[in-house]
Amino acid sequence: MQTNIVEQLQRTAEGAEADRILRNCVHCGFCNATCPTYQLLGDELDGPRGRIYQIKDMLEGGEVSRRTQLHLDRCLTCRNCETTCPSGVEYGKLVDIGREMVEQRVRRPLGERLYRGLLRRVLPEPGRFGPLLRLGQAVRPLLPGALKAQVPPRQDPGEWPAARHDRRMLVLQGCVQPAMAPRINAAAARVLDRLGISLVAAEGAGCCGAIDQHLGAPENARERMRANIDAWWPHIEAGAEAVVLTASGCGALVREYAHHLAGDPDYAEKAERIAALARDLTEVVAAEDVAAVAPAAPPRVAVQTPCTLQHAQGLPGAITGLLERAGFELAPVAEAHLCCGSAGTYSILQPQLAERLRERKLGNLQADGPEVIATANIGCLHHLAAASAVPVRHWVELFDRR
Repeated sequence: MQTNIVEQLQRTAEGAEADRILRNCVHCGFCNATCPTYQLLGDELDGPRGRIYQIKDMLEGGEVSRRTQLHLDRCLTCRNCETTCPSGVEYGKLVDIGREMVEQRVRRPLGERLYRGLLRRVLPEPGRFGPLLRLGQAVRPLLPGALKAQVPPRQDPGEWPAARHDRRMLVLQGCVQPAMAPRINAAAARVLDRLGISLVAAEGAGCCGAIDQHLGAPENARERMRANIDAWWPHIEAGAEAVVLTASGCGALVREYAHHLAGDPDYAEKAERIAALARDLTEVVAAEDVAAVAPAAPPRVAVQTPCTLQHAQGLPGAITGLLERAGFELAPVAEAHLCCGSAGTYSILQPQLAERLRERKLGNLQADGPEVIATANIGCLHHLAAASAVPVRHWVELFDRR
């Protein structure tokens, strides 16, 4: 694709990167064939190719409006288009640049600004989100059905094994996961303990930065990245083997810390090291003796592989391969490549589209009568569980003998 980006933007790192990405696009349209929003809406501007043209036009000095903002907001950032693209267009990086520029040039209505600001100040902060969730859980029996489904019941996480092994790995606790589903990380710690690995949560590590990044606040996201690196670094210097991510959404961003902090002289090298050490939990368990942690009577499972695992991290068969090795019977799932509609804050900000995508996904997941649906991301788990007739669990919970 030929570009003519305005000279002022060409001198910026973002402008130069956008120019490089755009030049790889041959506008073939293959991306639209697997784009969830294009399939739902049938609008070229709500597909990757149309969004690329809108971003290109903006970079070349064209008009930017609320309409531009709307079409970029509707993007799930599922990155299915990247998996489909024959030219290797890094759409995820491009849409982040486009969203940031639109935020700078188009002022949102007051209500939107307040709502998005509230999400950024509550969801990534366990000290705020946790108490609010516990309040909701306390009155959960009194809530109407639709609202009650959005508030998960309280969980007993069980015991977290003491760090007793020579092999140690770090785990990112995350922001909403410790409050919504504390059993996930505790189950991961117990499973890895049986494999001779101690899982350690570093004090001071928090949100990976994804919420800020996808809401057009990249500098706030970088601050969270730096805080995590500071928390992890002493453990890495002491020999921690990996940074384990039990939420694939977090894993997708942590693997890209080097990209986001490339221009930071104080953190660039450390970010490269962190990105190299990042491992999804599926990768860690798959590298060990899976038979040693396989359940005695595994249920029949339908697997929902999150977009952040299959498209962003390039691990489409990670969960299914692991479950098959452990003796699980897997129910067939049609359209496994499509997004469930969770996509971080997307299900909150675009509820109508998210619900349509969830209905389609659940129809495919439940079609062959599974006993449980397994996933690898807290957002997907919560979004699906709120409307599923079948229990939805993180896959590691199926290995936990607690």
